[in-house]
Amino acid sequence: MKARRAQSSARPATPEPPPPPASDPGVDDPVLDESSDLTPVVASNLKRFRAERGLSLERLAKASGVSRAMLGQIELGQSTPTINVLWKIARALGVPFSALMSQAASPVTTVMQVSHARILRSRDGDFSSRALFPTDRPRNVEFYELRLAPRSVENADAHAPGTSENLVVTEGSVEIIVAGERRVLETGDAILFEADSPHSYRNLGSSEAVMYLVMTYGSRG
Repeated sequence: MKARRAQSSARPATPEPPPPPASDPGVDDPVLDESSDLTPVVASNLKRFRAERGLSLERLAKASGVSRAMLGQIELGQSTPTINVLWKIARALGVPFSALMSQAASPVTTVMQVSHARILRSRDGDFSSRALFPTDRPRNVEFYELRLAPRSVENADAHAPGTSENLVVTEGSVEIIVAGERRVLETGDAILFEADSPHSYRNLGSSEAVMYLVMTYGSRG
């Protein structure tokens, strides 16, 4: 898979999701997995967060870099946003990425069945990210399952200061580059790094790589 665009930061102290897949020219941006039925949830949350902050569509469009027309379509549930668009909106609103996908509060014990998983995936299917935590409220720590197709690459811009990633490879061989420093992880290897500098993930093998990621965000400024 080709390298993809990284995101820009509107509010540096706002928690971010794990590296979202972006796309080269001519390749569609990744979208929410239709089976997770998140479009109406995102629509409701976007409308609520915007109203709480007293933001017009025009002001949010200027802050996020997402067009007013697109924001309006998302609020009406008429458009399924790409991961990149969601990330821009979350940064502009000053909320964690997962807050846009939140529903009602969860009970103390929560079972997240794989059949109802919240999955973010690229259109070509090369990359997917499954949330392994309830997305009912903003969190400082998030847990994800990542899958990367053979020979595929995921590039990410620097996250907010204080953000760290703790990742373990459970299947395959993955190259991690952080601020130009290269590390190769084989099955069973783990890595912890500060994610406030550019980083990337490359599947070196001929089969799908599977990783589990704990993302820890720094305190909000």
